[in-house]
Parts: sequence; structure tokens; C-alpha cells
Amino acid sequence: MVKETIEGKTEAFEGAIDHFSDEAAKIRTGRAHPGLVEGIIVDYYGSKTPLKQIASISIPEARQILIQPWDRGAIQSIESAIRESDLGLNPSNDGQGIRITLPQLNEERRRDLVKTLNNRAEDARIAVRAIREDIWKEIQDLEKEGMISEDDKFQGKELLQKVVDSYNEKIESAREKKEQEILTV
Repeated sequence: MVKETIEGKTEAFEGAIDHFSDEAAKIRTGRAHPGLVEGIIVDYYGSKTPLKQIASISIPEARQILIQPWDRGAIQSIESAIRESDLGLNPSNDGQGIRITLPQLNEERRRDLVKTLNNRAEDARIAVRAIREDIWKEIQDLEKEGMISEDDKFQGKELLQKVVDSYNEKIESAREKKEQEILTV
């Protein structure tokens, strides 16, 4: 009964990990990556549309992103959306597509990016703790209703902590990997 309660929340734990991975992918490392721009919202003929739905995004060089819209009329909208984003990128429009050359990151900017990464990792850990609290409440309720014994409750608490620890390790592993990417010159 306790194990099923914990396994029922696996999707929520995975969601926290996926969200952290998506957020970490948006952090610029000096190397071009499609995830950096694909979530930018573009005003496309009056509707707010993610960039990846209206253009192909490729990486022709290590520090360059090439965006080729399927509709040439969207180039101006895409360019202005990139300029207005908080990424600090400077797109250049060649009439066929948009090129973004990523500048080299200086040491101070790298440290700021690591701080941002750490904040996002902490947000993920907070999400995992919130899920843990929900499950613990459910386990305590099961004991109050007489569906499990007190021993089962404490065994469930130990099992729950092992699951939480494994997800926290996944977060830390992903954070360390991304930090290495950021600090690599």
C-alpha cells in the first residue's frame, strides 16, 4: 500500500527533473544550442507562438545559431522577439534567415550563470521536497485510517527518503554536468 503510494508519484518526481533539465538547457554556455532559443515566444500573425514551431533551428558552427523561418514574412517578428528576450543576444538578418553569433563568455558572466544554475537546481530540490511532503501526508493518513500499521508507516518513510535521495542525486549530477559546460573555456 505504501509502496504504491510512492510509485504513484513517480511521474511528479520525473516532472521536477525534466523541468530542471529544460531550465538548465536555456542557460548559455558559450556553445550554441537550439534549446537556447527554441522556447522564445514570437508574435506570429497575432498569435503567440514558440520559435521552434515556425522555423528550423540549426547550429552551423560551435558558437552560431541559424534560424530559418518557414515563412519569410516572420523574419522581422522573430528578430524582434530575440532582441526583446532576456538572453542578451544580437541577431543579424540576412533576408533568408537569422544568424546569432554567441560572444565568448567572460569569467564574471560564467560565475553569474553558475549562480543562476544553482538557483534553478535549488528550485528543483524544493519541488522534490514538496512532492515528498504530499506523499508523507498520504502515508500518515493511511495509518490514521487503519489501512497500514505504524511499522509500515516508518518503513514507508525510509523508502520515501531513499526515493527522494535518488532524485536529488539526479538533480545534482545534472547540475554538475551543466556547471562544467559553463566553466569550460
